[in-house]
Amino acid sequence: MWDVPELKDALDLAVAKGASYADIRVVRRRQESISVKNGTVEDVSMSEDQGFGVRVLVDGAWGFASSSKLDLDEALRVAGDAVRIARASATVKQRDVALAPVKPVTDSHATPCKVDPFEVPVDEKIQLLLDADRLTREDKRVRVSTASMSFYEEEKTFISTEGARIHQKRVESGAGISALAVGQGEVQRRSYPAAFGGDFACAGYEFVEALDLPGHAEQVGREAGDLLEAPQCPSMNTTVILGTNQMALQIHESCGHPSELDRVLGTEASYAGTSFLTPEKRGKFRYGSELVNITADATIPGGLGSFGYDDEGVPAQRTLLVDGGIFANYLTSRETAARFGERSGGTMRADGPHRMPIIRMTNINLEPGDWTLEEMIRDTKEGIFLDTNKSWSIDDKRLNFQFGTEVGYLIKDGAIAGMVKNPTYTGITPEFWGSCDAVAGRGEWHLWGLPNCGKGEPPQAAHVGHGSAPARFRNVRVGVGKW
Repeated sequence: MWDVPELKDALDLAVAKGASYADIRVVRRRQESISVKNGTVEDVSMSEDQGFGVRVLVDGAWGFASSSKLDLDEALRVAGDAVRIARASATVKQRDVALAPVKPVTDSHATPCKVDPFEVPVDEKIQLLLDADRLTREDKRVRVSTASMSFYEEEKTFISTEGARIHQKRVESGAGISALAVGQGEVQRRSYPAAFGGDFACAGYEFVEALDLPGHAEQVGREAGDLLEAPQCPSMNTTVILGTNQMALQIHESCGHPSELDRVLGTEASYAGTSFLTPEKRGKFRYGSELVNITADATIPGGLGSFGYDDEGVPAQRTLLVDGGIFANYLTSRETAARFGERSGGTMRADGPHRMPIIRMTNINLEPGDWTLEEMIRDTKEGIFLDTNKSWSIDDKRLNFQFGTEVGYLIKDGAIAGMVKNPTYTGITPEFWGSCDAVAGRGEWHLWGLPNCGKGEPPQAAHVGHGSAPARFRNVRVGVGKW
């Protein structure tokens, strides 16, 4: 990476031009993605990019500028631009920006990686995908099969005028398969291990191998075909058990996004709305049942939302967002935390060097309970088990939602009674979480990786994680009908 002395020269210039604070991030990234479809290699792409961004505070307002050209003269020019932008922003500011204190450190951090995915031959990766893709189509009802994997590496250096000097490197890997079955005038899909590209983690190629895509491919194809012949999901109020994969989406949309403090304060509004978790609710509002404990934890090994330090140099930490069903804390930055006289929760991250960091989810998790999925089903007289997200919709306050899943299984008298297709369920966030009466334990808890959480304008994609075991909710509306 770029030498720190040259970076410091740019920050010194910003201070000389009037900045009360400045930081610089230098980022290098490379990505690789491979996909196959119906026995044919559809895409092999590789990309690399680099750049740096300078963020400054002048007259109580932010300024930011960036470039892809890594040399000292360019850094000095960009620092000057950032100062001019901040000074212009200060003319329309509503209040002075204040930053919560953070102890500056000199440190380095790297995510675990046993097998470098970029060193594994492309032919070997393609063959694994082709094997899985072929087995998915063993069921003749499957007309379209896909298999994909992708890898990401990021290396960045952060320094600030407060004295921080931080270097970090992360490697991510992920993969998945899906099958589309066609018949009787309809299409049904099944995916493994999750929809929308599969599962991802901060890990090397060993994570892809452990997914064993070929070993699950025939089941994926068979279930897609079986959905064609399954009855429609009934419309009713009933008990719902969500599998761990659907729980990840439920947590993401109705827990993670509304707890972002910039949404609450209105500085993030035009992209997917604000939040119902207004400041007076903290410490008082009944968010869910006493079984609902939700954490933001950037320290979990392998989590896609894990890191050593955020993009303000704040160390990774674990924050309790919902404590025994009571809303307790927000996801915060140095600026938003200062509004409450607190320290930052360390959730500021940027999508590459050319974007300012904003508040992003880390690993937002439902903490495990003491049930098992089998016990939940056995304890349910009538209900439905739902898993693997297919669609989602939620309002701009993160209150009213409707989600669809790829598959559902009716529960009768404590046993699975058969598959249903096109299942949906709907609810109001605090009512839904308030109806939670069982959460499975650590043995069935899984940390899912999501590499494409969208937020901000210009849009930024964040890599986040969600950990959960299956959970049960009472008196939930399922299906499509007249209520």
